[in-house]
Amino acid sequence: MEKIPERDTLLEIKASLLDLICTDRHIFSYRKLITKMLFTLRSYLDIQEADFYGCVEWKEGLTIEATTRTSGAGSILNKVCMAIQQEAKGRSFIKKPHTIPGLEHYDFLFVFMDDGRFMGLIGFELNEGQPSRMASDLLLEMVAHECLSFIGKIRSLSHTLSEEKRYRLLYRVTEKFHSTMDMDAVLEEIIATLKEVYPSFIYYLLLSHDHKGYGNLPVKELDYGGDNITAMQSYVSGQVQFEDSIVEKNSIMYAPLKGKQGVYGVLQVIATDVLVFPQNEVEFIKLLANTAGGALENAKLYEQSRRLVSDLRLINETSHQLNSNLRLSDTMNFICRQIMDSFAAQEVGFIVLDSGNEPFTVLQGSTDYFFSKEGSDCIKEIGMRIQQDQEPLFIGDYNAGNAEGSVHFRSVMGVPMIQSGILKGFALILHRDPYHFTFETFKLLQSLIHHSTLAFTNSILREELEKMVITDHLTKLYARSYLDERMSQSMLEDSQGAFILIDIDDFKGVNDKYGHQAGDEVLVQLARHVSRNIRGTDIGARWGGEEIAVYLPGAPLETGVLIANRLVDHVEEQTAPSITISCGVSAWAKGQEDTVKTLFKRADQALYLAKSSGKNKVVVQTESFHFSSTQE
Repeated sequence: MEKIPERDTLLEIKASLLDLICTDRHIFSYRKLITKMLFTLRSYLDIQEADFYGCVEWKEGLTIEATTRTSGAGSILNKVCMAIQQEAKGRSFIKKPHTIPGLEHYDFLFVFMDDGRFMGLIGFELNEGQPSRMASDLLLEMVAHECLSFIGKIRSLSHTLSEEKRYRLLYRVTEKFHSTMDMDAVLEEIIATLKEVYPSFIYYLLLSHDHKGYGNLPVKELDYGGDNITAMQSYVSGQVQFEDSIVEKNSIMYAPLKGKQGVYGVLQVIATDVLVFPQNEVEFIKLLANTAGGALENAKLYEQSRRLVSDLRLINETSHQLNSNLRLSDTMNFICRQIMDSFAAQEVGFIVLDSGNEPFTVLQGSTDYFFSKEGSDCIKEIGMRIQQDQEPLFIGDYNAGNAEGSVHFRSVMGVPMIQSGILKGFALILHRDPYHFTFETFKLLQSLIHHSTLAFTNSILREELEKMVITDHLTKLYARSYLDERMSQSMLEDSQGAFILIDIDDFKGVNDKYGHQAGDEVLVQLARHVSRNIRGTDIGARWGGEEIAVYLPGAPLETGVLIANRLVDHVEEQTAPSITISCGVSAWAKGQEDTVKTLFKRADQALYLAKSSGKNKVVVQTESFHFSSTQE
């Protein structure tokens, strides 16, 4: 029959454990309650020390989770679970476990099982030299049963409170997700929530490289050709996947960030020191991932809508500007600036082809890179591919298959400019970072070039037509009408100017001796010498027949004489058949009453004097209608 004192002890222990369960839920702590249980047992059972061990499955061992000692929590015993179960043989307690390594110093153990699964134990040390009030095995069994019941209840309560906290967090997270359209904010909230709920887990966000944010988030790019097959299975299938590693002693969960229209990434959760991912945590992580996937989808759709509006505005503004009869240089500057700003490109180049498709010509307004030797090599290497296929080119990482190529930019977009089925040229957009441009950017560029090609072609044709009107067909120098116009403008705007009139000596003899074709070639050679020896702001023009005129805006008479003498010296040596020239030079200065007509007249008279006084010389106006020869 059960002893009355032992029954009272049991009732007092049960009452004390019930009081512990009634602890305020807001300050509830599973580990603290276990510790209080141990102190309660020590108080009522006259025990010196008690230690609570939890099961560590992957080590088949135990770790101290609570103790009445001042230190010792965290100690681990390996490979003892099987020995304990064999010793217990289904009982709730073991007396004097001297055969179990690491537990020999305990006087008895309480063993806790749950559906046949070993969960942990409590080890007791009695006071040395003092008898214990726990005399019978029956009482030990009953107290062990009450302790097991207590642990089960606080575990259940802990789980309930944990679930409540999780879903309260999930509600808060859902509210925040639906209040923002910022993808980075959504990703930050995912990680913050997981760290709050599972501080011991490790997290990564596996995302595709079309997102450029991240900040300080633990983000990895999805490697489509990498070794992490499980992550890719989760991404492709849209299903949760698990990966357990005995070697790494962890279990990994891959939860897809899935919306209604697709999967936007994978949440990787690493649980350390377990062989199987905790099943009671899977559902919450799945819910969080699904909620985040929906929020990411909304944010992405919002970004896409904004980008589409921005793209349409860009195309509209560009089309409006291109149709406003801009000069080609203005058109190029505008379109290149638009592409640099909208696509965050580092280099933008527009290349046109001549009638023979060689060589390439870079339009002014393109970035400086395309006018360099390296840029020229890039144009030849990439442009050849566009020329052959006449198809747009989109390369995320050019170095992936062209390690020895001449292109040092890894992100490449090339779009041909085709008008009426004919390749007119192409646009090249470059960036040094791989995968810098998205496919949406590439599609926008195609649309932009498609809308711009006609305007480019019209601008080029218009300027070619204008150049033909003001250019002599044979010499490629300006026509006399253009020279007259520019000289009249200079006399209004500049303070001075010099004029040179050049004539080929005995040109009729060249035609008679070598033929008119040779005469034309001599005239072309003279025009080239003139072009090489004047500034970009100077105007060289065909005056008529074998005569060429040069106007130097802002230049004094001395400069005109210098250039004329240089031409006389070089032309005889550098033409074939060899010819000589005669030059007449005149000048004007502000404050004098002068006109284009009188300037022409004085130079013509000086030229006449040069021809009649021996040829192959320069005659210079010194004063009105007075001349001096600078070369005999």
